[in-house]
Amino acid sequence: MAEPHIVILGAGPAGVGAAWKLRTTGKARVTVIEQQAVVGGNAGSFDGTFQRLDYGSHRLHPASEPEILADIKRLLGSDLLDRPRHGRIHLRGKFVHFPLKPVDLLLRLDKGFTVGTLGDMARKAIGAKPDEGDTFASVLWANLGPTICREFYFPYAVKLWGRPPEELSGIQARRRVSAGSFGKLVKKVLSSVPGLKPKGSGRFFYPKRGFGQICEAYADAARQAGAEFRMETRVTGLVPPAAEPGRWAVQVEGKDGPQHIEADYVWSSIPITVLARAMGERVPAEVRQAAGQISYRAMLLIYLDLPVDRLTEYDAHYFPGADIRITRLSEPKHYADRTELKGRTTLCAELPCDLDDATWKLSDAALGELVAQDLARAGLPLPAAPSAVYTRRLRQAYPIYLNGYEVPFGVLDRWAEGLPRLLSYGRQGLFAHDNTHHALFMAYCATDCVDGERFDWARWAAFREVFRTHVVED
Repeated sequence: MAEPHIVILGAGPAGVGAAWKLRTTGKARVTVIEQQAVVGGNAGSFDGTFQRLDYGSHRLHPASEPEILADIKRLLGSDLLDRPRHGRIHLRGKFVHFPLKPVDLLLRLDKGFTVGTLGDMARKAIGAKPDEGDTFASVLWANLGPTICREFYFPYAVKLWGRPPEELSGIQARRRVSAGSFGKLVKKVLSSVPGLKPKGSGRFFYPKRGFGQICEAYADAARQAGAEFRMETRVTGLVPPAAEPGRWAVQVEGKDGPQHIEADYVWSSIPITVLARAMGERVPAEVRQAAGQISYRAMLLIYLDLPVDRLTEYDAHYFPGADIRITRLSEPKHYADRTELKGRTTLCAELPCDLDDATWKLSDAALGELVAQDLARAGLPLPAAPSAVYTRRLRQAYPIYLNGYEVPFGVLDRWAEGLPRLLSYGRQGLFAHDNTHHALFMAYCATDCVDGERFDWARWAAFREVFRTHVVED
């Protein structure tokens, strides 16, 4: 039986993971189309001034599926480091350790916040649980009470997604907040206590040459197994089979000009809204309308090179408060334990915004000054002027789950599922809040559904139900 030809759109984790799995299992001939020059997408890395840098703060979590974690360890070998988590949260003017530690909470947490939270816990324990409702605000208010919501999650939600928490779907809370109840919050705190600490708690895996090394390793191994990668190539058109059996016509344009590729299957890990646009006038009007109702939050990543050994000992700082504009500051040098980088370090500040708004249009110099002002306001003034400031701009960093978003997404999803032998999957394809290991899990599951020239859609539907249980690891 001849191997089917699968064209994969996008070389992020879902794309490279599927390419590798399909080739090493001998299930398909694979061509990957990627518009960038490197693999990884938002989970990739690039060369900074003196070290490899990521597109924000990324970690590989011990909660990854055992098969996936074993494969990554095998692909990266000694380059995959086992690192302790060592971050801080800036809360009501004070820093507390993250992951949360009991002693640190007792000694450093703002007393008003502590009293308010304990009171909320007591009232919840002795009273009837409020109705969760179906908004981000109502779900967290019912489960965590007013103190944590007002001081942490609600202002953080506005910063991350640019919308009031009352306008966000309850699904956003359930998929994005891993400590979404007092019970889960207490469990997280106790997980740092010796004797109660589960395996992997408070630790993460990180590659020596940046987080993007994971996707690079998958892509390199996929190439060695026979997968074809067409980089710096964009899809200009998709034409489905006119009848069964038939083949997809994939029009692309790259360095060698326009080309035509025929495929038995198209697996799309690109945003489902972009997929709809690539189909052009073949897309029904209601699908185009639905695509216009799907929203993403953009992200500015601001990198500051400093002529000092380090800013702090902490790998990341989180800023939920409305008084600080950035949401997170990471020091990549600490992630990879780059002790050989003496007298220099790079900071990465994350600033969510709306695409093409006033913040998005700021110059690199203005963004560097914004970060310096934020850090001074938080009690972390820069110890020296940056030797360089540069940025990366992510147009589709976070899906925004507005109330009722599932209606337009359902229209898009059913349309994609109705196309013959097309699979929309991965974080962007399923409009999901997911970690890298979740995207790889989707790729592995998709490969498991390939049976000769047939794809088991019933099995894929069962996997889709599993994907809905994924919760983002902080």
